[in-house]
Amino acid sequence: MVRQVRRLVAVLAGALTAALSVGFAGPAHAAPKPPPPPGVDIAGAGLSAPLQLRANAQPAHVTAVIEQVNFLGRTGAATGPKPADLGPKYTVVVLAGDTPKQTYDLYPKAVGGPRIYRPAKQPDSRKTKAGWFLGRLSMSETLRNAGVPLEREYDTVSGGVGGGERVIPEDALNPARDIDQALGDLQRLLLLNVAVVLVITSGLAGIALLIRRRTR
Repeated sequence: MVRQVRRLVAVLAGALTAALSVGFAGPAHAAPKPPPPPGVDIAGAGLSAPLQLRANAQPAHVTAVIEQVNFLGRTGAATGPKPADLGPKYTVVVLAGDTPKQTYDLYPKAVGGPRIYRPAKQPDSRKTKAGWFLGRLSMSETLRNAGVPLEREYDTVSGGVGGGERVIPEDALNPARDIDQALGDLQRLLLLNVAVVLVITSGLAGIALLIRRRTR
């Protein structure tokens, strides 16, 4: 009798252990996978394969590239520069996870400043108008920092990834130097005027003396 009770207890314990293990393991296997991070893909001249930038690995670069296209209005210019003036083209695709949402063609070296072309046909089938837009001055440096093989532009100063502003000449930041130069120019002008006045005065004095001698 005792042996039968022990066997029954062992069987019940094994069944309970199996049930608990299945109960705890089930939710672990059923847990959903985290969604893929958003990002951008860049393809174009000099790239053998598209650059794939993701927010979990390169958040600063992803943000900087998106900032190059997130300010566009609804309507752009119907025509852009001549093809010969556009320079290299880079297609930027904005993704939400693995799903492409928007696409743009960027021309960082276009004559007259960077240009952006937004195609009417977008990956998410949203309605939009094709158009040309002026791009940010920092476009070339932003793409270069992200990995695009572009030459560095020395007429812009990087303000972080993708940031940029026009360089102010160092001489323009020294007002004292400009004031000294202006005072020096003014002093030379005054000395020249004094010399002219002295010459005229001497000439008049000489003429007056000559007239006085002749009238005697």
